Amino acid sequence: MKLNSKIYIAGHRGMVGSAILRKLQNEGYHNFVLQTSSELDLRNQQAVAEFFEAEQPEYVFLAAAKVGGIHANNVYRAEFLYDNLMIQNNVIHNAYVSGVKKLLFLGSSCIYPKLAPQPLKEDALLTGVLESTNEPYAIAKIAGIKMCDAYRSQYGCNFISAMPTNLYGPNDNYDLQTSHVLPALIRKFHEAGKRGDDHVVLWGTGSPMREFMHVDDLADACYYLMQNYDEAGFVNVGTGSDLSIKDLALLVKNITGYKGEIKHDLSKPDGTPRKLMDVSKLAAAGWKARIGLEEGVAEVYAALKGEEWF
Repeated sequence: MKLNSKIYIAGHRGMVGSAILRKLQNEGYHNFVLQTSSELDLRNQQAVAEFFEAEQPEYVFLAAAKVGGIHANNVYRAEFLYDNLMIQNNVIHNAYVSGVKKLLFLGSSCIYPKLAPQPLKEDALLTGVLESTNEPYAIAKIAGIKMCDAYRSQYGCNFISAMPTNLYGPNDNYDLQTSHVLPALIRKFHEAGKRGDDHVVLWGTGSPMREFMHVDDLADACYYLMQNYDEAGFVNVGTGSDLSIKDLALLVKNITGYKGEIKHDLSKPDGTPRKLMDVSKLAAAGWKARIGLEEGVAEVYAALKGEEWF
């Protein structure tokens, strides 16, 4: 990518898309095509086709998706499958039709089988049954990877895929009904402290192991991959280290200054026992994460003062 290359970031107002936009702006890029979901519904085939024909972007970061935590994934199963399939089908296909030079598709670590060997290597894809709570989302993302590979194979498109681990950072979702575990914990502990509650309820046993990466690290990796990576298949993007949900809760409790105790709601699901990325492929390609979890969460919490709920 040259500094004046025309770049389309699909989902530029979401957590991932906005981080990619910040990163590119910091690197000196300035020729962006940006459309909000109200301006361009990526589920609409004709609208997306007309957009690509009119704008002719050279590079595409496909960060638009319908996303949510374990609750949202399980409840809105049809929407998670339909919306994500339509978004990526329309963007990937029209990137091919309009002659985009390179496209980066972003998925999720939930594509892996529930009981895949840990840490998760790229070749574990499709070797077992998916975690049932997020199966629709995972199936959509697997289809996106395979679509990029198919267009590469049949049409010679330079379409690449990256699978990030669990993310947090600026522009995260703090809605307790639809958020992921880390922003949900930040909100729970903060609000419990404000109310003076004597305890905070943690879903499940707290034993599942999870990996968390600051979204600015992901944006840095996406920029690196767009400049340096041209292979079929996909590459994991993560930190290479994890911790239990219970330990995560204790970390958030400490950062928010909450003084009460943690109680477990054992009627709620744990989800996948462990999801740690093997990041050796990305490390071999020349990139690794830089932002530590405690440092990153403390920075995020300090920046939340302007949020409506805070």
